Amino acid sequence: RGSQFSELMSESITQVNNSMQESKAITASFEQGDPSVSLADVMINAQKASIQFSGMTEVRNKLLTAYKDVMNMPV
Repeated sequence: RGSQFSELMSESITQVNNSMQESKAITASFEQGDPSVSLADVMINAQKASIQFSGMTEVRNKLLTAYKDVMNMPV
């Protein structure tokens, strides 16, 4: 069960990283004048990456809080 959770977290981190790399690549293409990339594409991909990163950060924060709560429970 623990390994499933760690695999899920690892996959999520990989997806967020891929999204951020894709956003950087699209931004670079736009900056280099690629006519197939519009400003809207750049902005949408940047927002998607930002939202995914924020979500992942919130999950991490909640997990840390839960861990601290469990560790502070009286035995």
